[in-house]
This record gives sequence, structure tokens and C-alpha cells, in this order.
Amino acid sequence: MRNWLLPEYLEDVLPAEALRIETLRRTLLDLFKVHGYQYVIPPMMEYMESLITGVGHDLDLATFKVVDQLTGRLMGVRADMTPQAARIDAHLLNHQGVTRLCYAGSVLRTKPDGLAQTREPLQVGAELYGHAGVESDIEIQLLLIKALHAIHIDCIHIDFSHVGIFESLVQAGNIDVNLEQALYKALQSKDQSAVAELAKGLDSTIRAALIQLTTLNGDARVLELAAQVLPATPAIQGALQSLAKISQALTQLDVTVSFDLSELRGYHYHSGVVFAAYAQGYKGPLALGGRYDEVGIAFGRARPATGFSLDLRGVATALSPATLPKAILAPADVDVDLAAKIDSLRSSGEIVIQALPGAVNNVIELNCDRELVLRENAWVIEFIN
Repeated sequence: MRNWLLPEYLEDVLPAEALRIETLRRTLLDLFKVHGYQYVIPPMMEYMESLITGVGHDLDLATFKVVDQLTGRLMGVRADMTPQAARIDAHLLNHQGVTRLCYAGSVLRTKPDGLAQTREPLQVGAELYGHAGVESDIEIQLLLIKALHAIHIDCIHIDFSHVGIFESLVQAGNIDVNLEQALYKALQSKDQSAVAELAKGLDSTIRAALIQLTTLNGDARVLELAAQVLPATPAIQGALQSLAKISQALTQLDVTVSFDLSELRGYHYHSGVVFAAYAQGYKGPLALGGRYDEVGIAFGRARPATGFSLDLRGVATALSPATLPKAILAPADVDVDLAAKIDSLRSSGEIVIQALPGAVNNVIELNCDRELVLRENAWVIEFIN
């Protein structure tokens, strides 16, 4: 094996694409900043207990594990930054009121994932802690829509569900853990016959409701139908009311909203509304989010929490090929006026590359389409033939 080859699904990002991804990252962080979301930089590695407690088995499998040579304890390379943000909120900041945090950084996963099919996504996200009402869910969803528009993604479609509906049916039917997991898998694949078979020993009302979940998908009218065919438990009524408020809040925006009440993405992690954002030209979800009120328990505080995250490398997959901005080539002359001209151009945002004596200054490799030349004792810009 050639020693310069990278492991599968790990790749270098070359200058043009790297510049675009970094520009997108800065755009999103600037947007989050003006909305009051404070930037945090969690460590790349933590003890496994912090990284996966309360977030389910799937994240455990996705995490690379190493032994800390200082302590002998098991550590993990972060596969998701959301639990780290929850730890910072619960344990380090310890605010009594609402806290808004954002983050941007690489995560590492044992298997390729997402739109970019990479094991090293560049995760960007925003999280809101300390408010349990649907208003904070709506704030997060509006921020996501603004974020996608800010990076020039249009024709946005957001699909919503609420894990509390399935949880309520599980509790009302006294469903054991094994059957709950089997029903969860059947609902995720929308296998109505499998759901009916699994639920045949349950109360007829619960069985009928579980079967109905496989068909309750579409626009806001689904919520009205769900209110008619699902048991009128307080939890289910509250879930449907929250989804209806979200639908109403997003109606006037340039976004399509739909509902799929059998979608239970992150069921063992989320505790309320869950959503996925899609856009034209992308084969899968651009961003995922939802409410996860229980994650903070592991850090001593079960704070209400809602948020979203996206992979910038995945976002870039459907964009047109990236190109580098053209530069200006300056000669290697040692000249006060030339130095002043170069500084002025750079201050205005131009890329100016000064040639090095004796080096091969290939204008194609340097990506230069103009040069500085001395004309009548003044340095002027001319296009390179």
C-alpha cells in the first residue's frame, strides 16, 4: 500500500472546496451570532461516558474509541457535538435561564454517513436550552430556514414528527421493551402488515392507532385526521397541538411543510418534535433536529433543549463545482510604492501574490489573471494575456 493513501471515506478537501466550505461556515456562525447564539469549541475527545450517555446505542457504535494513556480510561473521538454542547450548558455554564449555543467542527464516525458519505462530517449546529415550550422549537426551525437561505439553498422542505405520540401509545398499551423496539423498526420502514402482526395481542384501540401511524403522512390536514383516529390522551393531544402551532408559524415562509407521524428518527434520544430539512438537488436530509430534554440528566441537569445540526461537507455536494477567486501577480521588486499598492489592494479584498526571486511563478498554478506593472512611474493592474 502506498503510504500516502488515506483510509476509506476519509478525504482531503482541496483549496477551492475548502475556501467555499469555510465561507459557508463563517456565514452560518455570523448568522447565529446576531441571533444570540454563543459559539463554543468542545474538545475532539472525551471520556466515553460524556459522549454517549443518554443518546442511544447508535452513537456508541459510531464512535471511535481509544484508551487514555494518562488515566487508562476509555475515551472516544466525538461523533456528534450535540451531547458536548449539552454538557457545557448543564455543567459548565450552569445558567438558570435560557442559553443559546452554537458550534462548528469536524466529527469522526466509524462508518460513512450523510450526503457526503464521509466518516468526517463538518458539523454545524445551534442549540437552545432552558425553555420547554413550542416557541423555542419554532425559533430553532426559523433559524434553520434562515441558515439554509443564507448559504443559498432554496426550495426547502421540512418534514416533522413527534416521538411523544408513539411513546404515549407504548405507555397506554403497557408494551414491553422488546415489542416496543420491534414496533419502532416496523414503523420506520412503514410496514403496515408487520405493525398489525406485532400489535395483534394489544388492546384494539392501541393496535388500530399503531396501524394508523403508518398512513398519517402529508400536509397539515394529517394533523386533523390524527386527532380523529388516535386516542385522545393528553400527551397525544399536546403533541398534535405543538405540530399545529409549528405549521401555522411556518405557513407564510418560503418553505414546504409536511408531517410523517411514523417517523421516529432518534427515538431513544429525542423527547418531542423531530424534523428533517430537505432541498431540491439533495438525495437526503440536509439538516436534522428536534427536542431532547433528557440528555442533560447525565451531567446533573435535565434541561429542556431543542436544536439542529447539518454537515457542511454534505451541503456542498449538490453545489456547482467550487472555483478559487483570481489573484493579481506582483513582481519581486523591492519598492516602497509597490508595497503600498499591494497593501491597498489586499485591504480592499483583492488577492495579491508577490513573486519570489528565482522561483517558477506560473500564473496558472498561482491562479493569477492580472498583474501589477509599472507604467509612467505608477503601479497599475493589467490583465495577463
